[in-house]
Amino acid sequence: MKLIAESGSTRTEWALVEDNHILQRVFTEGLNPFFQTRREISRSVRLGLPETFFKRKLEQVYFYGAGCSSYEKKNILGASLVAQFKTPIQVESDLLAAARGLFKCDPGIACILGTGSNSCFYDGKIIVKNVKAGGYILGDEGSGAVLGKMFLSDLLKGLAPKDITTAFFDKFRVGPNEVMESVYNRPFPNRFLSTISYFLADYIEDDYVYNLLTLNLESFFEKCVLQYDYKSYPIRFVGSLAYSYADILRDVANVFGIVVEVIEETPMNGLIEFHAMNIEES
Repeated sequence: MKLIAESGSTRTEWALVEDNHILQRVFTEGLNPFFQTRREISRSVRLGLPETFFKRKLEQVYFYGAGCSSYEKKNILGASLVAQFKTPIQVESDLLAAARGLFKCDPGIACILGTGSNSCFYDGKIIVKNVKAGGYILGDEGSGAVLGKMFLSDLLKGLAPKDITTAFFDKFRVGPNEVMESVYNRPFPNRFLSTISYFLADYIEDDYVYNLLTLNLESFFEKCVLQYDYKSYPIRFVGSLAYSYADILRDVANVFGIVVEVIEETPMNGLIEFHAMNIEES
């Protein structure tokens, strides 16, 4: 029996798997070693998962997560999980999860559009090239956090439509000062920014919101996708924003002469198939 987990900055999906069959699936809050200490991660795992997860005899835990790209950050996550599960742990990036989940053992360009964004060229075994994501301050083009940031910037400057501005303040029950506080002083500002993308989904027929979204997606293609050999390999997407706005994402891709053949909400089903192949992971 294996435990496979895939975590963005907002949500973690856990699946207990026997062969390629899911025995139990659970969702908890996102885990990210850039924003959480080892102790905070351990506490979140212990309190978030059912007790049965810790009583199962596991062969291996495969954890894929945002922020798990460096040796140091992988160690923080790995140490937290070993303390909870007392079993071998393999920690990899959420980008490798996307690549394995979308392509298994075939080459292609894997893209994530969720709370954050990322992309890579995957040769069927490893990530060969990665355009640095940059995070929600320096990058993350196309993501929910950047869409939220774009909207809040307009909102605070009085450039967003008045009806949408009023609806935002009513729904979130905040004023301009609280918005600034949430972005600059409270924990997980990227999560707060990303939640705004769900609010904007209700106004996607509004020209302002539609143009904001397409500008955000165009920026992702221009700054990330076009840096790969995008005409020679399939391009597939995973993530909550990509899935929610799939039709618009495909329209924007077409502007660049790109056909997006697959858009998944999460890579979990593909990861289960990948690990059922009993491949010797590098």
